[in-house]
Amino acid sequence: MAAVNAKYIHSNLAVYSLKAFAAQAGCTAEIREYTINQPFDDILKDLYQSRPGLLCFSCYIWNKTWIDDLAREIHKLLPETQIWVGGPEVTYCAREYLKNHPAINGVMRGEGEASFLALARHFKEEDPGEGLAAIPGLTFFQDGIIRETPDREPLCMDSLPFPYADLRDFENRIIYYESSRGCPFSCSYCLSSLDRKLRFRNLPLVKKELQFFIDRKVPQVKFVDRTFNCDRERALEIWRFLVEQDQGVTNFHFEIGADLLGPEELACMKSMRPGLIQLEIGVQSANPDTILEIRRKTDFEKIKRNVAQIQQGQNIHQHLDLIAGLPHEGYASFAQSFNQVYAMRPQQLQLGFLKVLKGSRMERMAPEYGCVYMDREPYEVLKTNWLSYEELLALKQVEAMVEIYYNSGQFSHTLPLLENLFPSPFEFYQKLGAFYEEKGYSQISHSRLRRYDILLEFLESGFARADAFATLLESVKEAMTVDLYCRENLKSRPAWMKPQEPWQKAVRDYIRQEGLPKTVHIEILAQETLLFDYRRRDPLTNNVEAKQITL
Repeated sequence: MAAVNAKYIHSNLAVYSLKAFAAQAGCTAEIREYTINQPFDDILKDLYQSRPGLLCFSCYIWNKTWIDDLAREIHKLLPETQIWVGGPEVTYCAREYLKNHPAINGVMRGEGEASFLALARHFKEEDPGEGLAAIPGLTFFQDGIIRETPDREPLCMDSLPFPYADLRDFENRIIYYESSRGCPFSCSYCLSSLDRKLRFRNLPLVKKELQFFIDRKVPQVKFVDRTFNCDRERALEIWRFLVEQDQGVTNFHFEIGADLLGPEELACMKSMRPGLIQLEIGVQSANPDTILEIRRKTDFEKIKRNVAQIQQGQNIHQHLDLIAGLPHEGYASFAQSFNQVYAMRPQQLQLGFLKVLKGSRMERMAPEYGCVYMDREPYEVLKTNWLSYEELLALKQVEAMVEIYYNSGQFSHTLPLLENLFPSPFEFYQKLGAFYEEKGYSQISHSRLRRYDILLEFLESGFARADAFATLLESVKEAMTVDLYCRENLKSRPAWMKPQEPWQKAVRDYIRQEGLPKTVHIEILAQETLLFDYRRRDPLTNNVEAKQITL
């Protein structure tokens, strides 16, 4: 089995689950993991040298083109090798996919564990071919004709073996874990809505497996459950278990519905160690018409209340998502959604762009919405009845600025001041993005210090309200100074920073008298003096401790 991941730190749960399921039935399989950043020729060489009789690829939106190309070339080199694919990217268009990719022998649709085991046994036993027709969940070529067997019944989650008995292959990588499959919701843009058979792994088994990660001090475990807390009592029991067993190392990531949280879950979260869990919350839009049209059942006001309550604890990283390009969401409407979600102050705000996935309701409704999108993956929206391509490009600029200046967490003291210079946060990021584009900066990779220089250049270029900027300039520079020293003890100071030479002796005397290491930094500002202690960092922001002192 071969997996082509987006990054080295990622792992592919699917292939490990298939291997473990086959192994418990006495069938061995070998895994090859690559990334889309590796040279294509190196991957091709490795696959060729392994000379598999049966080669199976796990297909997703980020790797489909790579796999299409790999399959075509490996078929030329190893024409006798059976090449099969599986995964969400090929499940819902299996016949069409095979017609367009003659090097591929077949598709395993839906859940792959039982299908892969049956397929491996079939080819190992050198069955003449008719046996494939008895295996559910397959679409395949036979005698030049595409044949299809009935869908496979979903597996009981407890029948799946734990795929992580040996962690040596996962050093410095994210581990993915699933305690449920299926989704109870019907969001029209999401393929998870097509699997309505919601199934859970039994809690004693889940706890045993989570304890395995905790005992071995795994840095991060990401749950892939589509809406982890759709069963509130079950989610609460798992979270309470993590609190009880926490050893101060492992971080657990959950994708949740924030409006489903109740008082018990919120109270449990408040008791958690900072960094024990992090939450990904799909808001998608604050426009009621949009939410109704995409069949997403959410209570935006409750999301706001619960996110705010979690934020008060200052112990949980929250990642909130918006999607541009949804029906009834034009440029102005998206700006309003952005401002409302931005006001919640999550640790990360992700601006995603609609992907029109094959098999989704969104794909069927695309003509009615005037939704034009890319033919190739990631099938990203180009324009709709409500959003032009020019407006979408402007949103791309906003996305880039949010990633650099907000999601990086490196400007947490500076941004609140800058936002006051513009009618809204959205307009600030929109104008900053336009400035980057005008100056040609968007095509260049900049150092962190250079990003501060560009920010000052932007503010001095007339984009901000001149009257407000003139009075805030020195405050902005001080906030930028604090942000820089919160991340690192600079070896050289930017020209715009306030000189510190008059206080050098007082600083040295204070450090000596207090017995502090030379790695601390003391900064004298207009209204206060701050000590930055690089021995202590906030687990959520990664900023060092900065406390007020008197020299």
